Amino acid sequence: MPTLRLALCQVNPTVGDLAGNAGLVRDWTRRAADAGAQLVAFPEMALTGYPVEDLVFRRSFVAASKAALERLAADLATDGLGEVPVLVGYLDADGPPQVSGDAEPGHGARNAAALLHRGGVVATYFKHHLPNYGVFDEDRYFVPGDALTVVRIGGVDVALTICEDLWQAGGPFAAARQAGVGLVLNINGSPYELNKDDIRLPLVRRRAAEAGATIAYVNMVGGQDELVFEGDSMIVTADGTLLTRAPQFVEHLLVHDVELPPAGEPTDPDQALADDMRVVRAAVDAVPPPAGGPVATGGTIAPVADEAEVWQALVLGLRDYVNKNRFPSVVLGLSGGIDSAVVAALAVDALGSDRVVGVSLPSQHSSEHSREDAAELAKRTGLDYRVEPIQPMVDTFLANMSLSGVSVENLQARVRGVILMALSNQEGHLVLTTGNKSELAVGYSTLYGDSVGGFNPVKDVWKTLIWRLAKWRNADAARRGETPPIPESSIGKPPSAELSPGQLDSDTLPDYDVLDPILIGYVDGDLGRDGLVASGHDPAVVDRVLRMVDTAEYKRRQSAPGTKISMKAFGRDRRLPITNRWREDG
Repeated sequence: MPTLRLALCQVNPTVGDLAGNAGLVRDWTRRAADAGAQLVAFPEMALTGYPVEDLVFRRSFVAASKAALERLAADLATDGLGEVPVLVGYLDADGPPQVSGDAEPGHGARNAAALLHRGGVVATYFKHHLPNYGVFDEDRYFVPGDALTVVRIGGVDVALTICEDLWQAGGPFAAARQAGVGLVLNINGSPYELNKDDIRLPLVRRRAAEAGATIAYVNMVGGQDELVFEGDSMIVTADGTLLTRAPQFVEHLLVHDVELPPAGEPTDPDQALADDMRVVRAAVDAVPPPAGGPVATGGTIAPVADEAEVWQALVLGLRDYVNKNRFPSVVLGLSGGIDSAVVAALAVDALGSDRVVGVSLPSQHSSEHSREDAAELAKRTGLDYRVEPIQPMVDTFLANMSLSGVSVENLQARVRGVILMALSNQEGHLVLTTGNKSELAVGYSTLYGDSVGGFNPVKDVWKTLIWRLAKWRNADAARRGETPPIPESSIGKPPSAELSPGQLDSDTLPDYDVLDPILIGYVDGDLGRDGLVASGHDPAVVDRVLRMVDTAEYKRRQSAPGTKISMKAFGRDRRLPITNRWREDG
């Protein structure tokens, strides 16, 4: 049987950086060639970054993508890499955008893959299945392809597919079986969700069985606004054997020798295939000869604990948001509480302590132990620590305005927000806000106060998970012989906004171990009132919580972006009207 040395390049592109992304392809192709690769694959839309959203509608951007692809093919040949077939995702179009007045039926923007060889484009493939759920709006942007591209490479028939093609039965993978291919390349921009890696391997196995072929799955890595991509590239044989699997959340070159069935006689091009697809065939004249030396094995990476996985996702999402948007540093308010402590630890892990500013903003209601906890965290992490008392500013407001109750509590939060934004303007920091998903869900925050900021690393993290992450991060530090970053008192004390004497979160909210399961069912699971009560939750508590969630939509719509780690994050995952009189009690 023929053997192909496959190289899956799990790289971190940046949306819109066509030159930089082309440079990534050239650099990683060089590394793959040096490892003896005979076929190299990059992720979905690696040349443009993904998702490009409404940039699809700019004809200038589409034209730039196509021109960049042609330059990349020529540059690879100039680099001495022209003999290595390279599959790269990019944005193409065979007609005007579908939203334009001159749109043509069946033509438009395409989520595309191109096989580059000897300075040119040997073959292209247009994504067939277009996802239109969760964070995806691909029916808005792209026209689906109706052809399966099969390329003969090194005596093996290789089918080209893109991301969602793998998630749907039928279509390209059923067509690949009918076409008799030996290998299916599947390039991806598949965003991270907790435990998605547990779903992905069984899914790849099902498609391998459906195609009757080995699948090489390559996914991108890195943060893009709310999304984070974790990699987890792999190769799985037709019988479901996992040959190799890449680590999560890091760029990685996965090189593996794969035995594949030799190509047979081409099938009838007019044969009716699944989903009325047709076959388009091409061939690569030659590939680099097999490398000498030992067989290349990519190895397999063991899965990690949920907390470790989420922590890595949040660190990567924060790091890439800051770096790709060219912020020099970040600033956040350090209250001594668990949420700001976790965000500070994430920021230090993501950027280094020299790029993180933590500001204690005490008022007359700030407890001494909270001030001590904030200072202790700063000492443990080494971040730039400052103290800016807010009481004189609050008193100035109160001397000129008659405020009481919640208005005074919110005033304190807003003064803190003003100080953080002033430091941002003065010194160039990105302000990180620290509200967790539970607080966002029920509106337990002050607009233009504690909600102020440009990015929220824990926006999609339930409060109960915040505590788990803090305990895991400390234990992980202790295991490595390092100082745990988060003071134990920040983890153990009852949560409080400390905006009035003796205030606790439990004065306003149910205990978080009661609250979070209701929120998870309502927000993530779309359960209604009856479903939540049937699950065992107290009806009165359910009614109270759902009222808070439903009336807080206007606050969430104004909240900072933050890294998605769940199946349904606030933002483009969950889109509800602000003006909405529907209530679950009818």
